[in-house]
Amino acid sequence: MPDPLRLLQVGAGGMGRAWLRTIAANPSVQLVGLVDLDLDVARAAADEHGYADVPVATSIDELAGGADAVIDVTVPVAHPKVSVDALLRGLPVLCEKPLAETVRECLQMVAASEVSGKLLMVSQSRRYFRAVAAFQRQLAELGPIGTLSCEFYKAPHFSGFRERMAEPLLVDMAIHQFDLSRKLIGSEPVSVYCDSYNPPWSWFDGNAAASAIFTYADGTRFTFAGSWCAPGLETSWNGFWRASTSGGTATWDGDNEPVAELASGEPLPATMSDEPQEIAGSLVEFVNAVRTSTPPQSEVHSNVVSLAMVEAAVRSANTGAPVKIADVITEAHTEALATTEDPALHAALKSWPNPLKAVGLEP
Repeated sequence: MPDPLRLLQVGAGGMGRAWLRTIAANPSVQLVGLVDLDLDVARAAADEHGYADVPVATSIDELAGGADAVIDVTVPVAHPKVSVDALLRGLPVLCEKPLAETVRECLQMVAASEVSGKLLMVSQSRRYFRAVAAFQRQLAELGPIGTLSCEFYKAPHFSGFRERMAEPLLVDMAIHQFDLSRKLIGSEPVSVYCDSYNPPWSWFDGNAAASAIFTYADGTRFTFAGSWCAPGLETSWNGFWRASTSGGTATWDGDNEPVAELASGEPLPATMSDEPQEIAGSLVEFVNAVRTSTPPQSEVHSNVVSLAMVEAAVRSANTGAPVKIADVITEAHTEALATTEDPALHAALKSWPNPLKAVGLEP
């Protein structure tokens, strides 16, 4: 067995603690440092999870020397600085979703990965449910997808920043479902029409509900309908999925095994496996990618498209018109060129003949 991959984790909040538990359960990795702006929070989190001997600090600078890779579990606004700093230090990074708050920042992070030659992977943890893999296998047997839909209805009372956001559902939640649609369809989104709104009983300041329809390059339509102020008969946090294909239909309730039926009326059983789930699965793929140089499914270039779906949906909701995903990425590239101060990152961005090819949206 190879030596454990030495990890420096940045961020010791609620999600940071979940990552500490996940790291502790994986013998292929070893925590060698924990960074947080609040040193007391970092020390308490480390001690609570069996890492009393692991050093803590308020910056990467103090602990980067003993690490092989970085886990970025900071708040989204901090992702660009933390991840770029780590990459330019020669450390591959596994970053919590969303990659950044804007596509412009995402492209700057792509540039940092290219300049450093190091992996930047995004932890899209919902790709790693065993039921998702089973659902995907069923879809492969059923044939080309005509329509994929996801219904998402929850009623969480978060308090804090989410209840003050302008588009809480789209910006903070929907990237999970949007990204998962790409995995299940196996194509790339072309455009979206979205309507967001706030029901009169909502406890959110911004739009807590939305409906969106994406057109994919292969002709598939993906529809998303959801709300964060929908008490009663709530769906799973993963949503309720339905796929209509040439050979039948498959559904997944977000929690249990998916169910499928052939056009003949015969059931198509789900084949479940025992691979690691959620962030544990994300960590396993990251470690393998670092050790073998195998591109992971949420490598930074590709993941930009998922965030572009969110940005395009918000833009469509604001304008009342369909928005092309390519336009969002092209405009973000122009903005990135205009705002990137680091000469090496600017040169990398400028070297792209076509930003759409750079992120895999065009062949």
